[in-house]
Amino acid sequence: MKAVYLSYFGVADPGIRGQVLDLLNRTELNAVVIDVKGDRGFIPYESRVPLAVEAGAMGPVRLHDPDGLLAQLRAKGVYTIARVVVFKDHVLARRRPDWAVIDVGTGAPWVDNEGLAWVDPFVEKAWEYSIAVAQEAAEKGFREIQFDYLRFPGDGRLGAARYSKPTTQETRLQAITGFLKRAAEALTSTGASLAVDLFGYTAFNFDDTGVGQRVEELAPLVDCLCPMAYPSAYHRGIPGVPNPVAHPYEVVLETVRRTRERAGPGAAHVRPWIQDFRDYAFDRRPFGVAELRAQMQAAHDAGAAGWMLWNPRNRYTVEALGANSDGR
Repeated sequence: MKAVYLSYFGVADPGIRGQVLDLLNRTELNAVVIDVKGDRGFIPYESRVPLAVEAGAMGPVRLHDPDGLLAQLRAKGVYTIARVVVFKDHVLARRRPDWAVIDVGTGAPWVDNEGLAWVDPFVEKAWEYSIAVAQEAAEKGFREIQFDYLRFPGDGRLGAARYSKPTTQETRLQAITGFLKRAAEALTSTGASLAVDLFGYTAFNFDDTGVGQRVEELAPLVDCLCPMAYPSAYHRGIPGVPNPVAHPYEVVLETVRRTRERAGPGAAHVRPWIQDFRDYAFDRRPFGVAELRAQMQAAHDAGAAGWMLWNPRNRYTVEALGANSDGR
């Protein structure tokens, strides 16, 4: 799979959506990741999930014909992936503060560095909401459900965050794997594949990286592991590479190689997210054709099941993409 990301705002904007659809028509791209529940908790179409309606999850923009879009993509042979952000959900946490991570200082929902509230991963009643949204997306025809932010918070005033249970590596892992097992059961009848986004550092860390993600526990529960292998995200470097943005090939190669090795033979495929945006952590260098192609080649050389381009503004380096050669 060679995928491009279409954000909550992007999919509802005719101009941005049209540009991405054009890329799918004329380049090697053959898959698209669409926000079905985005970073703030907004859903881009009219959902029938009762809690989505109650919480006001249909936000400021709206895709008026999602079924038509999916039919169009299906007719072109494009593989459709629904991105469902799970615990980073400002909408739900504000609507149900009893389900939220709480700030010990204020008693209000805790917020991360973006000022966004999170749902407490230990609250199993809250699991059902994201699972219902995912099930609805699968029934609409999305071929894959990709859970993002299926983890505990990793930034912000973490010491001020209070959960409904004590947080240890064991309890965090139990919460994340418990959610995935329940989601897999709910999605079985839909036929949709199941994927999960991972911190890139999970490929290198043998603990849960403090967020409840460990490759060995997650690999048996999903069809695809999706490490976020952005060189800019490795602010502490990786072994042998202190400046990751200067070595995009090596970063993606090692992330995929180590993730595959730890997942084990016959387990989940590995399909990384790669960086198509300006560096934000080191020297602000742009990522252009050379950097994109290096990451794509690294994913191939490490045995990945393709790659996915990430740009939060949906602005992609077209020159890095090969031409469409499959008749789509």
